[in-house]
Amino acid sequence: MLQLSNLEVAYDESTVIRDVSLSVQPGKVVCLLGRNGVGKSTIMKTIIGLLQVKRGSIQLEGEDVTKKSPTYRARRGIGYVPQGRDIFPFLTVHENLLLGLEACDTKEQKIDESLYAYFPILKEMKNRRGGDLSGGQQQQLALARALVANPKFLLLDEPTEGVQPNIVYDIQKVIMDVKKQSKDQAILLVEQSIDFAKQVGDYFYVVDKGRIAYEGDSLIEAEIKQYLSV
Repeated sequence: MLQLSNLEVAYDESTVIRDVSLSVQPGKVVCLLGRNGVGKSTIMKTIIGLLQVKRGSIQLEGEDVTKKSPTYRARRGIGYVPQGRDIFPFLTVHENLLLGLEACDTKEQKIDESLYAYFPILKEMKNRRGGDLSGGQQQQLALARALVANPKFLLLDEPTEGVQPNIVYDIQKVIMDVKKQSKDQAILLVEQSIDFAKQVGDYFYVVDKGRIAYEGDSLIEAEIKQYLSV
């Protein structure tokens, strides 16, 4: 289980996240929703270790990783797909995927060919540079790069943003397949689309002004509309 307890995060002297507590259970998809700029991506960056915690703690399978490095957290099983993809544009698709394997704490680093069942276009384009792919293909590559290490906890920061509907459907299918095939893997998903979140999510948190304003196993639009752009 991934557990955040009373998390407080600041940029310089400006507090962005205040008293945030949430949990992500194995085999579940947890959705984090809210308007732009309320702190959702800050929470994700804090979990992976890119931002430091001012107060509170992050527990990963019972271990306190609050002060651990991003590399340590990745090797403990956290995969991260950032908003904006952040693929390496001058490396090939294959080389981008190999970098994803750096999170594996094993000597053998080999791409599981079954990964291409999710993303057949990446197999066709494995020798093409990442920067030459379309936006949707780059998003598929970012997701594949995180999945290649078989993470226990997958953090997805707005994976459907700016991609065409057919790619959105493919991403939805991947999320549902990961949940179906493994009772040990868990996903924390930042998403703007309520419809998409409802399709894939098991539990929901809504963030407003750096705090959890709503949580539950369903989204009641009458209760959340004040916190979302609906």
